[in-house]
This record gives sequence, C-alpha cells and structure tokens, in this order.
Amino acid sequence: MAELLLTAEAVLDAGGHRGDALLVDDGLLRAIGDSARLRRPGLAERALPGWVIPGLRDAHLHPVGHAASLHGISLAAAADFVAIAAVLTEAAATRPPGAALVAMRLNDEALAEGRLPDRHLLDAILPGRPVLLVRHCGHIAVAGTAALEAAGIGPDTPDPEGGAIDRDRAGLPTGVLRETAIAPVTAALRARQAPLSSGDLAVAVAALAAVGLTAVGAIVSLDDGLWGAGAPELDLVLEAAPDLALPLRVLVTASTPAELESAAGRLAQAGPMVSFLGLKAFADGSLGGHTAALRRPYADRPGLTGTHRLDPDWAVEMMRVAASLGGMTAIHAIGDAALARVLDTMEEAVAAGVDPAQLRVEHVSVATDEDCHRLAGLGVTACIQPSFLPSDSPWLEARLGPGRLAAAYPFRTLADAGVPLAGGSDCPVEPPHPLWGMAAARDRAGLRPEQALTAAEALDLFTAGAARAIGDDARLAAGGPATFTVLSGDPLAASPAGLREMEVRATFRNGREITPSPGTVVWRD
Repeated sequence: MAELLLTAEAVLDAGGHRGDALLVDDGLLRAIGDSARLRRPGLAERALPGWVIPGLRDAHLHPVGHAASLHGISLAAAADFVAIAAVLTEAAATRPPGAALVAMRLNDEALAEGRLPDRHLLDAILPGRPVLLVRHCGHIAVAGTAALEAAGIGPDTPDPEGGAIDRDRAGLPTGVLRETAIAPVTAALRARQAPLSSGDLAVAVAALAAVGLTAVGAIVSLDDGLWGAGAPELDLVLEAAPDLALPLRVLVTASTPAELESAAGRLAQAGPMVSFLGLKAFADGSLGGHTAALRRPYADRPGLTGTHRLDPDWAVEMMRVAASLGGMTAIHAIGDAALARVLDTMEEAVAAGVDPAQLRVEHVSVATDEDCHRLAGLGVTACIQPSFLPSDSPWLEARLGPGRLAAAYPFRTLADAGVPLAGGSDCPVEPPHPLWGMAAARDRAGLRPEQALTAAEALDLFTAGAARAIGDDARLAAGGPATFTVLSGDPLAASPAGLREMEVRATFRNGREITPSPGTVVWRD
C-alpha cells in the first residue's frame, strides 16, 4: 500500500487532541500531527468524515451468542407470557416438526407477570416439543418437559455442582434451571435443532465494525454454550476464521488442562484472525438471576446468597496452565463473595509465579472499597461492563437493598485505587456498541453518579484499556498499526446523550477500511 495522508476534523485519544492528520504506509502509522506539516507534493490524500480515535475494542463479547441473537429466536420484545407463546408458535411453524427450539433474551423483569415462566406454560404452547428459553443474562434457563426428559432430568436428578434445578412443592422440576444445570439440556438438544453456520458467525462479527470495533476479546465455549448454537462454539469459530473481518482473541471456557492445551493448539493453527488469549472461568452467576454470590443475602430473597462456582484448587492449576501456554485467565465474579474468593485464588496463583498482568476479573459488579484496593494491590485487570447499568438500575436496589448500593458498579473507586480497567459489553447480554458503554460509564443511568468516569477515562476504557486486556495495540503512534475508528463527533467534548447518538463513520484495521455489507444488522431488540 502506498503512502497516504488521511485528514480529519481532529485526531485524538484519551490524552487529548493529537492533530488533524495521519500518515499511513503499508498498514502502519508513519506520523500523526497537523496536515499542513505532513502534506507534501505528490502525496496521495483522503479526507475522513469526522474525528479519528484509536480503534474501539470490546474485551468481553460472546461472538457465537451474538450471532445467535441475530439469526435465532429472540424474546427481547416479549411483554408477557402471551407474547412468548406467539414468538414460539411462529418459530415452530418455520421449523421441521419436532425440532428443538432455543429462544434467547428472556427477561422476566420486563414481563407483565413479573416472573419466569415454567415447563407447564411451554408444554401448553408446544406440547411434546423440546423448548428451552435462555434468560438474557445467560445464567438461567427454562426448559419444557420434553427438553428436560431429553437431558434425563427428572424428580430424582440431583442438583449439579455449581447449579440448581428449581422444584415445586411436590419436588418436581419446574423447568427453571440455574447455572451448570443448563448444560445437560443444551447438549441433549444439539442434534434436534438447526445449527448456526460459520457464515452466520462471520456476518455477525463483520457487523461489529459498524459500531467501530476493531478487535474483540471473544468468550468461546468448547461445547454448544448457552445460545442454541447447535454445534461446539470453538468449532464454529475455527471454521469461520478465514472469513472473519475482525480478529477474535479467544478466551476458552475449558474444564481441564488437556482441554485448554488442545484449544490453544487448534487456535494457533487457525490463521491471523483468531488467536488464543487464555482461559475463561466462572466464580458465580448473575444479580438478575439471584445467582451472583453475595456476602449477605439478597434483599428480595432473604434465604439466598447466590451460587459459588469456583473450586480454588482447580482455578490455581488452570491459571498456571494458561500462563504456561502464554495466555491470560479471566474469571467472572459479579457478587462480592465471589470476588473475595477470586482474589484469594489469584493471590495464591501469583505467589506460585503467575504474572498478575495476565489475570483479569470480569464484571466486578458488587465490590467494597476494601475489595477495590485488594484488586489494585494485586495488580490484576478489572474488565467492567458499563452497559449493565441501564439494564440493572430499575431493580438493583430491590436485589441489594439501599445499604449495598454503595458497592454497586464502583467505577470511580476502582479507577482511583489504580486498578487497570478494560471495557466490554458481554454481548449478547447487552448491545455491542462501545459508545453506549462509554456513555453509561459517564452518566451511570442515574445510579450513584459520584462513581462516574470522566470522558477521557471512558474513552480509554474501550480503546487502550480494552486493547491491553486482549493483548492488542491501541497506540496512535508512529510505528504502530493504522487501526482507528472515525466518529461523527468529538467523544471527549460530547455529553453522554451525545455519545449515544454519535455515528461511526468508518472503521480501519491495519490500514484497511472494514465495511459491513449494506443492511447489516448489528443488534436486534
């Protein structure tokens, strides 16, 4: 590629304005500054339609779940049980008789009934048909009787470690499955549903360029996952690798050292668009599903403190294996009790020689000041999801009680303590739009505004911060990659509301513009 001068309204990063032009050559930045200084006779020139920022990244996204949300059955718009019935009936009419139905984005908080449906409702809608509804958090699901039977779940089935099967007063399964209790059903339904294709996945990943993303930290399961993929997620990612428009840095949800080593080896052979980032593990569940592990009971479920999923001895061994493979370890911890267990475990791993720079805690949704300072002292990264705030704010006080709201999503405390922060969406749990995440980090949907990040910190969260967390390079510097996003406005000067309305005008990775196909859908409510 010949040298090219790219001019813009301005070039900026979290440190401020850097000029109004980029000199690009062979996919690299040769210079950044004022166009008047960089311009010379004979140099090709192109005007970019807006403000240039470092390429936006998402450090925590489920690409197969994102593809399923675009191509599969969605309950996002369902307002009540009648609407759920209508969606499922319509979907059943387009599939072969007896085919399993897996629907995503069930939100009981938004239903008129204010509760989860049960197997009796699903049986009445589609008698004898295997049906599974996955709550939007991905930690709770509801199965019909046929789906439960396919998985061998009955009155005498014990709760699995790290999960639970809800039961009625007679001891019969209600159909509500929590955490690890979901996996047997998704495995049993694999052969009875239409699988996602690698093409579906490639289209969904390419669509992310439309919201300015230039790389993704991809959470990928070795099995079918929770999203009704109908095939092992890693297999889909590897098959789609040659057609991906954006690079996926893959965190694998492996269970054994052998699984992790095998996945790392397979990813190493897949070409430049996918690579092994490390291990993803779970310490608990979600606040919305009452499975996040809390030190004190839920305010609206006084008998519950959530679900612990992390075996510390297993976790230390797996962190050491990931490090030996050159990878990171990222552990999901939403509740404060889960976070404490993760920090204890990470301290043990660091003492055993694991580099804390290779460790991440995902979400950190409930954390005291002491927890935040422990994170800082340990030197691990907190990967946070500001877009949880608009979704959680209507019911968060009911879950935690007013006294614990002070520990909810403590972005300011984390930043002031010196914790390295990275931004993610957890898509398809939330939209994959990083500008919306930046806006939520600043206005916090009105929840404890004193914990807001500044405009510069919010920009850093989804550029340099997210890039560091996935082993990517977000520098706008001579010699660095020509990877950047072009916006319709200045994100440092815009209000949070302005950020939400801001357009992504262009997305470049290594000097090449990534253009999704016309009509590409990025997010479907």
